[in-house]
Amino acid sequence: MHSDRELTRLAAHKAEMRRRIGWQRTRCVELAARALQPVAWLDRLAGVWRQLSPYSKLVLVPLGLLLQRPAAPRLNLLGKLIQWAPILIGVVRGCCGSLRPSSRD
Repeated sequence: MHSDRELTRLAAHKAEMRRRIGWQRTRCVELAARALQPVAWLDRLAGVWRQLSPYSKLVLVPLGLLLQRPAAPRLNLLGKLIQWAPILIGVVRGCCGSLRPSSRD
């Protein structure tokens, strides 16, 4: 069929193709691993979340209640003035009235 020289050449070509295919497979695995790193990271994150999710409700409910309250009390100056105005006016009138000299003398 084929001469020995032809069979030797075909065997060398076959060995070279096998080396190239092996190299391409290795390269493909490396590129796939690099491309899928974000997916692996998200998978680990999802695993951690599954472990912590039962406890998150215990933490998030009090945290939500704390966040509903204002961090610093609002200064409602007008409301406070309206609330204390009658008392302040009475005190000011009393002080000013006691300072005036009496006209009866």
